[in-house]
Amino acid sequence: MAANRKKLMLPDAMAEVGWDLARTRDDLELVRFADNTPAADFRAMLATADGIALWARPFPAADVGAAPRLQVVSRIGVGYDAVDVAALTKRRIPLLIGGTANSVTVAEHAIFFMMYLAKQGTAMHAFVREGRWGEKMSAPIFDLFGKTLLVIGFGKIGTRVAARALAMEMTVLVYDPFIPEDAIRARGAVPAPDLDAALGQADFVTIHCPKKPDTIGMINAARLARMKPTAFLVNTARGGIIDEAALASALADGRVAAAGLDVFDDEPPAKDHPLLGFDQVVLSPHIAGLTQQAAERMAVSSVQNVIDFFAGRLDPDLIVNRDF
Repeated sequence: MAANRKKLMLPDAMAEVGWDLARTRDDLELVRFADNTPAADFRAMLATADGIALWARPFPAADVGAAPRLQVVSRIGVGYDAVDVAALTKRRIPLLIGGTANSVTVAEHAIFFMMYLAKQGTAMHAFVREGRWGEKMSAPIFDLFGKTLLVIGFGKIGTRVAARALAMEMTVLVYDPFIPEDAIRARGAVPAPDLDAALGQADFVTIHCPKKPDTIGMINAARLARMKPTAFLVNTARGGIIDEAALASALADGRVAAAGLDVFDDEPPAKDHPLLGFDQVVLSPHIAGLTQQAAERMAVSSVQNVIDFFAGRLDPDLIVNRDF
């Protein structure tokens, strides 16, 4: 047995292949926890932990403070809005993310939403199932071919959405103030430095930026008003980026045609949430990145990131807060 073993906390919900990888290491002592473990019990575990991988459980500053030995935090996935990054950075503890493990999966889900909305999936299913075949022309369907897609956020997911849209012969606009325009053009897309102007050109808008103070409420009533009344809005990023009340109002008034939403400001949404009542809204329960294959890739990458960190060979691009 290796000396100086590191104590690594791993969640019950992590795919078994991640556990299998961790068990191959005799330099790791594994501690299992559940996402609903009571806070006091969880912090007692943290008191002797050297590392932790997080699934759905938030990780606030109080948890960071309860872990005096903590050296590394690894997210099973790429989102980290429920992690207190500032508290980790203050302690010089790196926060690791899963790279491209579920990027293609989320990109596929965004495309699925776009196609489902354009092809009137809900209405067409009902026409056949309810014996209303003759009504099929009452719900017009649309091509994606020749349409304009605005991609907001051009990282690991947004670039993959753009590639798939270009393959379907769409025009792709990209709004991302952090990506050089030449890099956007190199991928066959068109830079759109003015978000307000780009919203008015798009037939489809899909969101792939992180949730941060400057993106919360980014798609607000004023920006929804700039969209075409025939446009479709898709969000597979994080709830809160879209002003949900403003979107409900725009849908009710016909100022936006339809929406596909995988995420909400509060999850799960209340049963009387206004966005749940629209036929022209397709919903999924924050599962865009969670196919079986993606869950396995994320589990392996999360554990491998911890292994690589302790071995001193981690890819710095996987560190969220690398500028200590």
